[in-house]
Amino acid sequence: MTFAKFLARSTAALLVAAVTASAVQAANFEVKIDNFTFNAQQITVKAGDTVTWVNHDDIPHTVTSKTMAFRSKAMDTDDKFSFTFATPGKFEYFCSLHPHMTGTIVVEAVGK
Repeated sequence: MTFAKFLARSTAALLVAAVTASAVQAANFEVKIDNFTFNAQQITVKAGDTVTWVNHDDIPHTVTSKTMAFRSKAMDTDDKFSFTFATPGKFEYFCSLHPHMTGTIVVEAVGK
Protein backbone atom coordinates (compact mmCIF):
# COMPACT_ATOMS: atom_id res chain seq x y z
CA MET A 1 0.00 0.00 0.00
CA THR A 2 1.36 3.40 -0.93
CA PHE A 3 1.62 6.18 1.60
CA ALA A 4 -1.03 8.18 -0.29
CA LYS A 5 -3.54 5.30 -0.04
CA PHE A 6 -2.69 4.82 3.63
CA LEU A 7 -3.21 8.51 4.29
CA ALA A 8 -6.52 8.57 2.39
CA ARG A 9 -7.85 5.55 4.29
CA SER A 10 -6.71 6.94 7.63
CA THR A 11 -8.35 10.29 6.91
CA ALA A 12 -11.60 8.59 5.90
CA ALA A 13 -11.57 6.51 9.09
CA LEU A 14 -11.02 9.61 11.22
CA LEU A 15 -13.91 11.42 9.49
CA VAL A 16 -16.25 8.47 10.11
CA ALA A 17 -15.18 8.36 13.77
CA ALA A 18 -15.73 12.12 14.16
CA VAL A 19 -19.19 11.98 12.59
CA THR A 20 -20.13 8.96 14.72
CA ALA A 21 -18.88 10.65 17.89
CA SER A 22 -20.89 13.78 17.11
CA ALA A 23 -24.05 11.79 16.50
CA VAL A 24 -23.61 9.88 19.76
CA GLN A 25 -23.05 13.04 21.79
CA ALA A 26 -26.07 14.94 20.47
CA ALA A 27 -28.96 15.17 22.92
CA ASN A 28 -32.54 16.38 22.97
CA PHE A 29 -33.94 18.87 25.46
CA GLU A 30 -37.52 20.02 26.06
CA VAL A 31 -38.81 23.41 27.13
CA LYS A 32 -42.43 23.46 28.26
CA ILE A 33 -44.65 26.45 27.53
CA ASP A 34 -47.32 26.82 30.19
CA ASN A 35 -49.05 29.66 32.04
CA PHE A 36 -47.33 32.26 29.82
CA THR A 37 -43.82 31.05 30.73
CA PHE A 38 -41.00 29.03 29.23
CA ASN A 39 -39.94 26.32 31.67
CA ALA A 40 -36.99 26.30 32.10
CA GLN A 41 -36.28 29.90 31.25
CA GLN A 42 -32.60 29.15 30.67
CA ILE A 43 -30.95 25.90 29.68
CA THR A 44 -27.42 24.98 28.69
CA VAL A 45 -26.82 22.55 25.83
CA LYS A 46 -23.92 21.46 23.63
CA ALA A 47 -23.47 22.36 19.97
CA GLY A 48 -25.37 19.76 17.95
CA ASP A 49 -28.12 19.34 20.57
CA THR A 50 -31.78 19.83 19.72
CA VAL A 51 -34.23 21.80 21.83
CA THR A 52 -37.97 21.17 21.46
CA TRP A 53 -40.54 23.61 22.79
CA VAL A 54 -43.97 22.16 23.59
CA ASN A 55 -46.98 24.45 24.08
CA HIS A 56 -49.08 23.20 27.01
CA ASP A 57 -51.04 26.48 27.23
CA ASP A 58 -54.56 26.76 25.87
CA ILE A 59 -53.62 29.71 23.66
CA PRO A 60 -51.06 30.03 20.84
CA HIS A 61 -47.42 30.95 21.45
CA THR A 62 -44.30 31.29 19.32
CA VAL A 63 -40.59 30.82 19.88
CA THR A 64 -38.62 33.61 18.20
CA SER A 65 -34.88 34.25 18.48
CA LYS A 66 -33.96 37.90 19.07
CA THR A 67 -31.44 37.54 16.21
CA MET A 68 -33.90 35.57 14.02
CA ALA A 69 -31.63 32.49 14.19
CA PHE A 70 -34.85 30.51 14.61
CA ARG A 71 -38.55 31.25 14.53
CA SER A 72 -41.59 29.04 14.98
CA LYS A 73 -45.06 29.45 13.60
CA ALA A 74 -47.84 30.11 16.11
CA MET A 75 -48.17 26.88 18.06
CA ASP A 76 -51.55 25.75 19.35
CA THR A 77 -51.98 23.51 22.39
CA ASP A 78 -49.59 20.52 22.30
CA ASP A 79 -47.84 21.77 19.14
CA LYS A 80 -44.05 21.45 19.09
CA PHE A 81 -41.17 23.35 17.55
CA SER A 82 -37.60 21.98 17.43
CA PHE A 83 -34.29 23.62 16.61
CA THR A 84 -30.80 22.09 16.48
CA PHE A 85 -28.11 24.45 17.74
CA ALA A 86 -25.01 24.02 15.57
CA THR A 87 -22.81 26.79 16.96
CA PRO A 88 -21.87 27.88 20.48
CA GLY A 89 -23.33 31.11 21.82
CA LYS A 90 -26.13 32.64 23.84
CA PHE A 91 -29.51 32.60 22.12
CA GLU A 92 -32.18 34.80 23.69
CA TYR A 93 -35.74 34.25 22.53
CA PHE A 94 -39.30 35.38 23.21
CA CYS A 95 -42.92 34.74 22.22
CA SER A 96 -43.77 37.18 19.43
CA LEU A 97 -47.42 37.12 20.55
CA HIS A 98 -46.56 37.79 24.21
CA PRO A 99 -43.16 39.55 24.27
CA HIS A 100 -42.93 39.45 28.08
CA MET A 101 -42.33 35.69 27.72
CA THR A 102 -38.57 35.24 27.37
CA GLY A 103 -35.94 32.55 27.59
CA THR A 104 -32.30 31.82 26.87
CA ILE A 105 -30.43 28.87 25.38
CA VAL A 106 -26.71 28.78 26.17
CA VAL A 107 -24.86 26.59 23.68
CA GLU A 108 -21.42 25.32 24.68
CA ALA A 109 -18.81 23.90 22.34
CA VAL A 110 -18.62 20.11 22.24
CA GLY A 111 -15.90 18.89 24.58
CA LYS A 112 -16.48 21.47 27.32
